[in-house]
Order: sequence, then structure tokens, then C-alpha cells
Amino acid sequence: MTRLHAALLGLALLLPSSLAQISDDFEGGWDQSKWPIYAPDCNQGGSISLDSSTSHGGRNSIKVSGAGGYCGHIFFGTNQVPSGDVYVRVWVKAQTALTDSHVSFITMPDASLGTNKHLRIGGQNKILMYNRESDDATLPELSPQGTAASTPLPVGSFQCFEYHLGSDGSIETWLNSNPIAGLTTANNPYAGQWNRMSYTPRITGIYFGWESYGGDVNTFWYDDIVIGSSRVGCSGGGVTTTSRTTTTTSRTTTTTSRTTTTSSRTTTTTTRPTTIVTTTRSTTTTRPTTTTTTTTTTRTTTGTGPTQTQWGQCGGVGWTGPTACASPLICKVLNPYYSQCLTN
Repeated sequence: MTRLHAALLGLALLLPSSLAQISDDFEGGWDQSKWPIYAPDCNQGGSISLDSSTSHGGRNSIKVSGAGGYCGHIFFGTNQVPSGDVYVRVWVKAQTALTDSHVSFITMPDASLGTNKHLRIGGQNKILMYNRESDDATLPELSPQGTAASTPLPVGSFQCFEYHLGSDGSIETWLNSNPIAGLTTANNPYAGQWNRMSYTPRITGIYFGWESYGGDVNTFWYDDIVIGSSRVGCSGGGVTTTSRTTTTTSRTTTTTSRTTTTSSRTTTTTTRPTTIVTTTRSTTTTRPTTTTTTTTTTRTTTGTGPTQTQWGQCGGVGWTGPTACASPLICKVLNPYYSQCLTN
């Protein structure tokens, strides 16, 4: 460890938790004590691995292969979350475009919503959106106008995704440094559903991965993650490399290190096996019950066409997919823009 590295590490340890920052470019590997797997309730088929075939910069990224259905979910992340304002910057690459079905690629346990409830970031109607698990509210509303106020997530290359959760309940979101009008709580005419309750997030963790509420599958890659109490932007952040030691021989044996700056990147080339971790399938699965303060209506549909699986979308304004649920499920109307196949 160099003197500069040691000094910076010592300074970081002296920072109060409210100013804590966690970051990683995964060039030193995947430290699972720093970024553990998160798969609440169940996991059937999802996997996470360190991938050296693609990255935003350097050599490595974290690959998440997500399976279909709620129990196909899997995430990795941290509970080291700053108190007060929370800013997150992640470079993310999606293999397949978002569809009309509801999915999440970031999930955050939220104490303000109750036990085992999450604030989620993902997509529906082919666009990026927030979703509050407790009442299934979306930001923006999934009306045609609300959908147009958001944006799709480009596929096939790494995108800079940033968001801010304010201590006053405010939300801001950027894609490649450009603000997304529909994903903010300020001056947003399509935030009525979101603002129907007084809401200030109190997240206790931030996890990156995949969760599908229908049959969608996808592969995501994550790199150059920064979580802190101030915005770092797409080019900044002081990303650190997970500790990994190599030695060179000269007059003395010294430990080499690697740092990343905003202007250049130096990579130490080493050979190491790819680490793949797959969680064991659970034999008992539970699905957190979603409650809502509005009156829930149900809709029974029949027909010979395709049927939707449990938790899949079965109706709503603009929905063109299956409207019949597999027996014995029923199609419950959660709001004018979203109906879901649930048990009676």
C-alpha cells in the first residue's frame, strides 16, 4: 500500500456516516463482503458473476443474468447508505430493451414503507420509472403523457444512470447527464399518483440486479458504481478498486496499487478466474402482499387466447398483452393503468 493510499484510507475512516461514500470499478475483482447477493423470499434461476468480456472502463464489470417471474430475481449491493441525501451513479448496460411488462433493475429496502417493502427503479411501457411497492404507485404515472415524460433505456452499451433521493422527499434522475422530466417530484404534472401520500424515502440498502413481475428475462452489467451524499456526475466520483495485491521484483519487493482519476485509467493486467455465484433454489417461496389505500376491483376474463402468469400484467390503459389470467388467478385492477394477476 502506498503512503498516499494509506492516507486516503485513513481519511475515509474518519468521515462521519452521513458523508460516507462507497464506490467500486471491480478491477480488483468482486468483493462479496462489500457487495453481497440480495434475493429476498426466493431465487429460481438468477445468477451473478464477475465478467471480463465487457466493462465501462478497464476490464471488469458485474454481470446479472435475471430469470423470468418474481422468484427469478437476484441482486447485489450494499447497506452502506449515507444518512440524509443519497446520490447514486452507476454505469449500466442492458442486453434487451425494456418492454411493456413491469421489471426492476435497482431495488432499495425502504423503512418508511414498512417491513420488507421496497422503493424500486425499473421499467414498464418501455420506459424508465420508479415504483413504490407498498401501494404500487409509479413515477411517472403510466398515462400516455406520463410515459412520454420518461425515456427508454438504450441497450448494447454502457449508460450513465444517476439519481438523488432527497432528505425532504424529493427525487431527481439523470441519464447520461440529462435530467429525466418524468422521474422527478419537482414541477412534474405526472406525479399525482406518487404524491397521493406524504412520502420521504428512508432506504436501508441499494441493490443492483433484475426482478421481473411477468415472464421477461434480461441480462444487465454494472460498473463504476458510486454511492454518496453528493452528486459526482458521469465523469467523476473517485472510484476505488477493490483491494487486490500483486508484487514486482527489483531491489526490494513492493506492492503495486491502482488508482482511477477522471482523466485517465491505468490497468494492471493480471490473470484470474471468473467468479460465478449462483444462489440455491428455495423450496418455500413467499410473495410480499401489496396493499393499497384505494378500493380494489377485480376483473374476470375468459377466452381461448394466451393467459398471464401470477403477478403479471393483465390490463390497464394502453395494455396490449394478455388480459386473461391462468386459473385460479384473477385480474385485479390496481389503478387505471395497471392490472395484475393475483390470487383471490
